[in-house]
Amino acid sequence: MSTSLAAQLVAAIGEDRAHTAVVVRAIYQPVGGAGNSVMPPTFPLEERERDLTKKYLIADRLVDGEVVKTVTIDQEQSQANRVEEALRDARDSGRIELPMLELRAPTSHGEVRITSFDAPHRYADAYWRDSMIDGVRFDKSPIGQRLRSVGAADARPLFEREPASLIFGAWDSHRKGRWPKFARLYTAIMFGVGPVFGARRGGRLDPLNLTGAVDSKEKAENDWQYVAEGAKKSGQKLSEIGHGNIAPNPVPGGVTVREIRRLASISLAGVERLRFGDVSPEAATTARAALVALALAGDRLAFARPSVWLRSGCDLAKMSEEIGLERPGGGLEPLDVSVSAAIDAFHELKASAAKLGVEMATDVVSVTPIPSLQKAIEATVAHAASDEG
Repeated sequence: MSTSLAAQLVAAIGEDRAHTAVVVRAIYQPVGGAGNSVMPPTFPLEERERDLTKKYLIADRLVDGEVVKTVTIDQEQSQANRVEEALRDARDSGRIELPMLELRAPTSHGEVRITSFDAPHRYADAYWRDSMIDGVRFDKSPIGQRLRSVGAADARPLFEREPASLIFGAWDSHRKGRWPKFARLYTAIMFGVGPVFGARRGGRLDPLNLTGAVDSKEKAENDWQYVAEGAKKSGQKLSEIGHGNIAPNPVPGGVTVREIRRLASISLAGVERLRFGDVSPEAATTARAALVALALAGDRLAFARPSVWLRSGCDLAKMSEEIGLERPGGGLEPLDVSVSAAIDAFHELKASAAKLGVEMATDVVSVTPIPSLQKAIEATVAHAASDEG
């Protein structure tokens, strides 16, 4: 093995490891400048709550030794999903070699595709349980049986077929019996420091200021009938089929913040807990290092670029970033990690682990939905298409 990033990761996860985690620390601001507002994720209000700022997740945090008010910009689950999406796209383009489960379901409105990078419960998702491989129910197929054999003492089935489950966490809660829980090894969050809440009103102006009503909003795409100005009932307002004015109403107004921080880590103690059956210590260490490299590659694919777009109204420019191996006490030993370097380290470690007896597949396992799931997919897609018009 070369004296490259791959070798550094093997040393970091070895028996004499002196580090706690691989850590990424970054600071962002809104594209256009720190005074621009950003839109955090919103959550339902309690009944009768009128304070729209409570749609955001606000919390006090210790930042640089001081207690400050912060607002969540992106939660752990969302950050993990962004990394998985980046890995899926890199795999699709041939940039990284990874195994993948893939469900394709034809519908009257186009094909639906779900991969193991999209499924919420990863290897244990109900989409796989309710699918077939060559006419055999997934759980009874050789690959399904292999995944079902995973245990705390031997993570090789997941390393082989669904390594993302080991990195981002997974638990089979959809099947009877006691199944092992794999805690996430990769965690990341983005939060804004010192939020100042904005105010905004949303409405719509009709260029003709149409007035009156409609006989039924259910006829919006067909032959609806105009009803002259008068008492309007629910479901009969012109605004409900896209015409007429809507008076401005309060809507979440976003926030301005001093800065946005991103913290990501790959736990070396967590990786160390993974077991790989009866393989040699060298093989286990190499497999663990491969998982660290894969997590790092995913992070770099998703967040190495100069800016990130999280959602409408949340386009962020990177101001600074540091990546390193964290020592006890919080100090970082810098790592020089580009996207290509992280991917190369993963490929190198994956190949080395395979030579030592811990292999990771690279093929796509194609599955088809059982008839009941196919019907559910078809109905849902058709309903969504009708809503979109």
